[in-house]
Amino acid sequence: MNKKDLTQKEIEYKIQNYCSYQERCHSEVYNKLKEFKIEEQMINEILSNLITQNYLNESRFSKLFSKSKFNIKNWGRIRIKNELRKRNISSYNIKLGLEEINEFDYKKKLDQIFKKKLSTLVGVKNDLKKQKILNYLKHRGWENNLIYEKINKI
Repeated sequence: MNKKDLTQKEIEYKIQNYCSYQERCHSEVYNKLKEFKIEEQMINEILSNLITQNYLNESRFSKLFSKSKFNIKNWGRIRIKNELRKRNISSYNIKLGLEEINEFDYKKKLDQIFKKKLSTLVGVKNDLKKQKILNYLKHRGWENNLIYEKINKI
């Protein structure tokens, strides 16, 4: 069956399954609905139904996204914030998501990542070691002041 031949109910059912499988943001679901080549009005109706039925919830997405990227991918707040912005999440929900990260756990995670990266740089000159750690942690979205606190102790 072609995506174009589906009724609104069938599309809605498929999108409900899509949202049930993994937490999704509005823009991901919108893009998925665009693949069905349906009118904008139908897309908006389906999105509205998904929000009403609690399949789509921006604050829930933001909180889960922040927690998982911090815990699993070792991302810092800057990277998480930028990735949420890319997904058109509101500033309010970005703030809610970032509040899910405990300050103590945040610094503890930075310490773990720092030590792990430092252990891979045995035999490297100090200046190069500092530069590599700085680049590594900045790429992962950690704040400069926290990175420099760690680097200055080498």
